[in-house]
Formats: sequence, C-alpha cells, structure tokens
Amino acid sequence: MKSVLNESAREELISRIRTLNESGKARWGKMNAYQMVHHCVLCEEMYLGKTAHKRSFMGRLFGKMGLKNILNEGKPFPKNAPTADAFKVRKLSGDVEPEKERWIALLEEYKNYPDDYVHWFFGKMTREQVGRFVYKHNDHHLRQFGA
Repeated sequence: MKSVLNESAREELISRIRTLNESGKARWGKMNAYQMVHHCVLCEEMYLGKTAHKRSFMGRLFGKMGLKNILNEGKPFPKNAPTADAFKVRKLSGDVEPEKERWIALLEEYKNYPDDYVHWFFGKMTREQVGRFVYKHNDHHLRQFGA
C-alpha cells in the first residue's frame, strides 16, 4: 500500500494537488474545492502534531477496529463518511491556491515523521500506519475532485 512517507507517493499526491482549482466539482460529498483543501490542511496539521485533539470515548472503544478496517489494502475510503467537527470547514469560500501551497508544504514535512503518534480516534499508531492512512485520506479527497 502506498504511503506518504515514501517520496514517490508523496510527489504523486503533490502533482495531483497542483491540478486542483476552485471551480472543481465534487463527485460525492458536500464540500466544495476550497473546503476540501482546507479540510486536508487541518488534518495534516493534526498528524504533524501542530494541533492537539482530545481522545474520543467512541474512539477508545472502536478505534483500533476502525483503523484496521480503513487500512485494509483492498478497500478505498468510504464515500460520504462522517467527519469530526474539528475538521469540518464551514467557511464556503476562500483562496484555494494558498491553501494548496500550505497542504503541499505540510506533506513535505512527512520526510522526517516520528516513530509513533496518538490519533484522537484510532489511538496509538505506528509511523507506517500514519503514512498509509494519510496517503489513503489524501487520495480519497483528490479522487473526490477528479485529481
């Protein structure tokens, strides 16, 4: 499975991000292009430890099972899956280009990712699990907008 920790996979994501524009239409879901790009920025900031989020009770109960299911190689991310409130972008419009550049800069930071991470829902994750999850999440949203 591809991982954002792998330089070629990261460069592939970056190339796809560069093709996005604010007039892009979602193939599924409720977000517009700006909201999706900003959502991904918020998620990368979390995974890179720039923002902290409290562990959820439901995550403590079901997080490990959910992570195993999501990292299943043969399954794509589910379309229209619920998004935690902290990652919902309510602002309807903004400048997509600077957000894309922020997203790309954040992806570049995965070159030096630590050995483990504690996710607000899934709990403790290894470096490899984070790399695979982040790739899969980004790929999901890029496919959502045809990139």
